[in-house]
Amino acid sequence: MLAGASSIALGFFLVAFVFVGLAIYFALAWQISTRRSTTEAAAGGAPVRTFGLPEVFLGGALVSLVLLNIYTALTRSRVQLSSRSLTENLLATVFIVFFVAAFLKLRRIDLDSLGGFSKTSLKRALSTAVILLLAATPLIFLAEVLTQNAFGSGSSRQEIVDLFNSSSTIEQRVMIIVLAVVVAPISEEFIFRFFIYGVMRRYFGIAVGLVFNALLFAAAHTHLPSAAPLFVLGTCFTLAYEWSGSILVSMAMHSLFNSVQLIFLAFPELVQQ
Repeated sequence: MLAGASSIALGFFLVAFVFVGLAIYFALAWQISTRRSTTEAAAGGAPVRTFGLPEVFLGGALVSLVLLNIYTALTRSRVQLSSRSLTENLLATVFIVFFVAAFLKLRRIDLDSLGGFSKTSLKRALSTAVILLLAATPLIFLAEVLTQNAFGSGSSRQEIVDLFNSSSTIEQRVMIIVLAVVVAPISEEFIFRFFIYGVMRRYFGIAVGLVFNALLFAAAHTHLPSAAPLFVLGTCFTLAYEWSGSILVSMAMHSLFNSVQLIFLAFPELVQQ
């Protein structure tokens, strides 16, 4: 009887948690939609140089590269994990980020003004990321539950789980941690949120840019059972970036999210509890 009452109480708590998360992100979306014109009118001074047609072509090339990578991953046999493949992945990711940044610099586009790198301190970005990630957690959890009901229990494990579990050496695990906690959050947020979303937002608006970006972000991980949670996660990252005006917030959210996953992998008893 006590167990049944506890289950009912836990169910109500989870439902309330989901509604709180939805309320917070709906509030962010509402603030974004209502303050946009006010912000533009109050900006004053010289207009900030923003993305143009050259960025559209570069964005199209990056999207094509992501789609090609998705196709390759889905059609090839599983690649054996090695330190070399991890190093190549890291170097390729860093190269793309530096290439895009250099391209924008040559175009005399101010990365700081568009990405809001100096708009907030690291401490504030981190505290904001913690709050927004907590609000996103029940939404991701709901998408996870729906996914597991559709694909079976435990089927929506993300690729980082399989990657970490298949690593055979300490060197590989250290590299995976660096990739997951540092490289991936910085590079993926810069490429997906700052650049691709920025270009889409410039020409198609916030709503279209947000949906397209979240779909591409989910598809890029090439794991169908994880698509729904990753779509929700990508949407939350984009809303956090748009609302805060600083890409540091979504980078911090991404890093915290990956860190939590790695902690669960390192201490599986926490998941069981």
